[in-house]
Amino acid sequence: MFNALSRQPDDALLALIGLYRQDPRPGKVDLGVGVYRDEEGRTPVFRAVKAAERLLLDGQDSKSYLGLEGDALYLERLWSLVGGDAGTRVASAGVQTPGGSGALRLAADLVLRGGSTRVLVGQPTWPNHVGIFAAAGLEVVSHPFFDTAGQTVLFDNMVAAFEAAQPGDVALLHGSCHNPTGAPLSLDQWKILAAVLEKRGALPLVDLAYQGFGRGLNEDAEGLRHLIGAVPEALVAVSSSKSFGLYRERTGAIFAVAATQGPAELAKSNLMALARTSYSMPPDHGAAVVRTILSDAALTADWTAELDGMRARIAGIRRKLAAGLAEAFPSLTAVAEQEGMFSLLPLTEAEVLRLRADHAIYMPTSGRINIAGLKTAEVDDVVAKFAALR
Repeated sequence: MFNALSRQPDDALLALIGLYRQDPRPGKVDLGVGVYRDEEGRTPVFRAVKAAERLLLDGQDSKSYLGLEGDALYLERLWSLVGGDAGTRVASAGVQTPGGSGALRLAADLVLRGGSTRVLVGQPTWPNHVGIFAAAGLEVVSHPFFDTAGQTVLFDNMVAAFEAAQPGDVALLHGSCHNPTGAPLSLDQWKILAAVLEKRGALPLVDLAYQGFGRGLNEDAEGLRHLIGAVPEALVAVSSSKSFGLYRERTGAIFAVAATQGPAELAKSNLMALARTSYSMPPDHGAAVVRTILSDAALTADWTAELDGMRARIAGIRRKLAAGLAEAFPSLTAVAEQEGMFSLLPLTEAEVLRLRADHAIYMPTSGRINIAGLKTAEVDDVVAKFAALR
């Protein structure tokens, strides 16, 4: 049987990580892998996470299954963080998932079960979006989102794509800190999109993976919060990987949002049934950590302070990088105003490969760079090598 299978291509990012690790050159720079790193190049464990884990170690008295829904208090606390006051004015029902990817796959399976066949996806996007939706059996309908050369959001194209949506179509939106462009939507733009989706009868699916890494915990959710109050139904996929530094714990959730509780609970019952035939029960540890932090005022304050510091560090590197690249790449002044960990630079594949071969600077051939992977001390050298390309 196995010999009848065809070999699948290696994941490009995982292959890039392997090449970086094998490179013996000192001073090599990894701008590819999508994790936050501090000034020492480490992906730190939050202080509040460590404290919560100590509490769990002392107080946890069972390793029994959580159940299909997952940790109910985690879901309650997480929805409060995401939805804020707006979340209390709508009906919602959540299911804990193995990370944001698990949330997106459950969402895709749910909408397919509900009769949807198409999902509208702005390009460029996180590559796994297309893979997850296609694997679930949805047709991915792409539309332009970002002009890399000009570093601008193609908002009119996005509106036109949503205006052409059919009732029952699903529209993917990045909640904040767009991956891979870092380009934000304004609140006014969110309001326009919400009105179009409501008029066309399309279902928004919001992928919120970086809350707190853009402008702040509340600011990063303001578009989503308007949206859920303006449309009759929505799905919100949440990842705790970045905001809580829980990458390896695979901690996430999918929330069904509706005008009344009945439809939200109906969606939840189907999400749990889909989970049962997929991974069955979600993992516990990451959700227990988040629940513990968000249930303790002191831990919440410490977590928020550390997250604020990480966001400020990324913003400082953005400003320094943008200023250094402005002469060789005038459009990249926009990098300073973009948000989150990523930006998409107007580089050719040949230029990316030159940076790798000549200078040991590793990044995907798409030109996406992880701003959070840079140390402040590395910026000037990286800028000089990028500028030399032009």
